[in-house]
Amino acid sequence: MTASLIDGKAAAERLRADVANDVANWKAETGRVPGLAVVLIGNDPASEIYVGSKARQTVAVGMRSFEHRLPAETSQAELLALISQLNADDAVDGILVQMPLPPQLDANLVIEHIDPRKDVDGFHPANAGRLASGLPGLVPCTPLGCMLLLQSVRADLAGLHAVVLGRSNIVGKPIAQLLLKADCTVTIAHSRSRDLPALCREADILVAAVGRPGMVRGDWIKPGALVVDVGINRLPPDAAGKSRLVGDVAFDEGRNVAGAITPVPGGVGPMTIACLLRNTLQAARMRSGA
Repeated sequence: MTASLIDGKAAAERLRADVANDVANWKAETGRVPGLAVVLIGNDPASEIYVGSKARQTVAVGMRSFEHRLPAETSQAELLALISQLNADDAVDGILVQMPLPPQLDANLVIEHIDPRKDVDGFHPANAGRLASGLPGLVPCTPLGCMLLLQSVRADLAGLHAVVLGRSNIVGKPIAQLLLKADCTVTIAHSRSRDLPALCREADILVAAVGRPGMVRGDWIKPGALVVDVGINRLPPDAAGKSRLVGDVAFDEGRNVAGAITPVPGGVGPMTIACLLRNTLQAARMRSGA
């Protein structure tokens, strides 16, 4: 068996096209376009690339992009003051503070200070609570992208056993809630779980989000399972000085067992920004009462 590839690049392109069309329609109805404000503190190279990509894609779908670049020594009070300004700005529908933050800043305090209606990352406790309660709200982008990819392969996931490797607030917990909402039976596994390979072999859907390159081996995967690899791990340079990105799943092994699998890169990653754009439009609609 060779698994079919779940093409995140193609799915993200389709989603961006849908968002662009909806933004154009919303502009025609309301006379304005959604606005996304991204805040970057410091000059982390990976974050700078990511923020630049977000800005380009925001503009490409017809929305306004507001970038705020602050020095690495920015204080907690200064950052919270900026967020307060963005909370009050009617031109801004979504606020995203790029993580990780410099050590003097408290990420939890920053997230809690964002207006939940503008929390397009979906990390605010109010949005996490709405997700857990089955209420409408803004859902974290990466888990949302995972669900859209799974449903592109199999529209009805009801009754399937899903195993989520990882219990972070960013991916593990919210994807578990989304899978429960889709009527899956869900097991969350983590570093203290006993016999991880055996747990994984029970999964019709396996979501790996642990940040350990190649941790999930081929013999951990149930034949025919749907495998979503959220891991993005950069390996050290090889003898030729070249580095590469790999996932949490040993891809070549997994592809020989799974029914469908996301590659790294080109799987979940492209969907994250596309879902951010979708969330920004949703936030604009929710704020306007549409």
